[in-house]
Amino acid sequence: MRSLVVCAAMITSATLSAADSPQDAFWKNLRALCGQAFEGHVVEGSAATDATFKDKVLVMHVRACGDDEIRIPFHVGENRSRTWVLTRTAGGIRLKHDHRHEDGSEDNITQYGGDTSDGGTAEKQEFPADEFTTELIPAAKTNIWTMIVEPGKIFGYGLRREAENRRFRVEFDLTRPVSAPPAPWGSK
Repeated sequence: MRSLVVCAAMITSATLSAADSPQDAFWKNLRALCGQAFEGHVVEGSAATDATFKDKVLVMHVRACGDDEIRIPFHVGENRSRTWVLTRTAGGIRLKHDHRHEDGSEDNITQYGGDTSDGGTAEKQEFPADEFTTELIPAAKTNIWTMIVEPGKIFGYGLRREAENRRFRVEFDLTRPVSAPPAPWGSK
């Protein structure tokens, strides 16, 4: 009887920790936004190129939510070339940046990103640059991308490039949904 109780306790504990993992909670927080779009603004930008974002309307749209993939187009003014693609993996969550031209073809610099290296939190996940990214964009070797979902408050996307002290972050107000923008380039 004692071993039955111990076995039941172990199963319950395993079920609770799997259900309560920070990455599962983060995924649920993100999926809760599916179909919605939000306007945002740059809150930090250390590179000269970041200034081009500051005078544009920035909209993120949690457009497609599957069990294992979430696609979030990020529109910068009329430019619909960027989509953040999050995928569940055996070891965590992967972030890739899908960049397209107006005709839908892939940009030369696309599919870069990385996988989570730890459990993160229910509200924040970090994605260090992977080997593909390092080969595609050598300067991005020390990149760490961050996504934040504070339910009912903000969605944040950020980049740190440690080797150059490069910082970029945008925040979107989750209290004020906006109309969904047109599909990103390359989508229907």
